[in-house]
Amino acid sequence: MINLLYPRIYVDSLLDIPRDKLRERNISAFIIDLDNTITEWNSDELRSEVDDWFVLIKSEGFKACILSNNGEQRIKRVADRLGIPFIHRAGKPRRRSFFSAVVLLGVSANEVAVVGDQIFTDVLGGNRAGLFTILVKPLARREFFGTKINRTLELFVLRYLLRKVTGKDGFVK
Repeated sequence: MINLLYPRIYVDSLLDIPRDKLRERNISAFIIDLDNTITEWNSDELRSEVDDWFVLIKSEGFKACILSNNGEQRIKRVADRLGIPFIHRAGKPRRRSFFSAVVLLGVSANEVAVVGDQIFTDVLGGNRAGLFTILVKPLARREFFGTKINRTLELFVLRYLLRKVTGKDGFVK
């Protein structure tokens, strides 16, 4: 059960995801969280390097979609700007929305990596769905009150995880 909380990779940001290593594992698509992964919490502003990363992954043939527990309007603005599909009110960590995102991307589950900044929503949900999971550090400290509570609990998991991380690629043993 505890293994459901551990990502396969832990990196600083989207920019540090080892795309070549993922391609070797036949990963061709990303299901990506919105808040504190693509944008800062409750914002639809994109940092230029994040915008550039999406241009890069699409040019390399990767597909992507946003999977968020947020409402539709803000997610739609970001997804439209990035030119990718989205699923709102996902109910993460429930598996159904992850399966829906796989179908939306038109790939098989073994071709998908889930990327997010939270262990108890993104990583847990992705692992429960049998997907490859990548944990990134949050873009900013400002976030929803409930997320702050989860972060306190995540510290225990992260301490153990950091002992397991090997190499510069961020892969977890």
